[in-house]
Amino acid sequence: MDTIAEDQTSAGRELPVGFVQGSLNYIEDSTEKPVYYAYEPPPGVPRQTGRFEPKSVAIGKARPLLQELSLDKQGFELVRHETSVNDFYDREEVQRVYYPEIENLLKRATGASKIVVFDHQVRCLPLARRGEKGAREYAKTVHNDYTAKSGPRRVRDHLPPAETDELLNHRFAEINVWRPIRGPVQSSPLAVCDARSIEPGDFVPSDLVYRDRVGETYRFKYNPNHRWFYFPYLERNEAILLKCYDSREDGRARFTAHTAFEDPSSSAEAPPRESIEVRALVFWPDEDRY
Repeated sequence: MDTIAEDQTSAGRELPVGFVQGSLNYIEDSTEKPVYYAYEPPPGVPRQTGRFEPKSVAIGKARPLLQELSLDKQGFELVRHETSVNDFYDREEVQRVYYPEIENLLKRATGASKIVVFDHQVRCLPLARRGEKGAREYAKTVHNDYTAKSGPRRVRDHLPPAETDELLNHRFAEINVWRPIRGPVQSSPLAVCDARSIEPGDFVPSDLVYRDRVGETYRFKYNPNHRWFYFPYLERNEAILLKCYDSREDGRARFTAHTAFEDPSSSAEAPPRESIEVRALVFWPDEDRY
């Protein structure tokens, strides 16, 4: 992967084979902490603050690299995963059928002994614009769902106090599982950044405001050394595992920037992307936290 990474970030060179040129929205420097509202804010309050600047970057097709990818190195990997879910827009069915499937998948993929699936989101642009089936639009800014501050807070949000203190003494992570509702994905795919190419100065904490609390996510400043990848034509039986937080600070991937983008190789007639992402807490009670 290192050879490919050199090609991807070399300025002024012809785009290497196996890459597309994509426009990704990075946040600009600011003296004020950015804010994003998870609901429609009061009149006169902007839904999102911060200035975003599109940057043209090379995005590699990651399928040839499947054997090299791992959650602890790049922060993401692709797995084949069959599901018994009939309707991913049926929230009750997803919680009843899909959540246990994801728990088993993550136990196999990580070796963790405890998985807590706590949330999911479906995305489809036409449905979101019509306000149907609980769908949301695609997230088209470079971000990560948790920060060093909000990762541990999620454990306290979703587990009983009697368990929390003990679990927080050991290693834990937050992993997203992203898959198509219908495949293949031909428009607005997910781009993921090799966590090893992200530097400490690239992170920008951002408030995520809910009606009852304030969370925190990361936005990212542009860095020409970022190495971006995607999986073209994802099918329904494929899932991206994306590590968004890891308590371990030993050099492994801890946060993984990601965003939707417009694939220039997609057909103008390509159907809108439909996808689901599940968020899960992952615990290793036998490993030290740091």
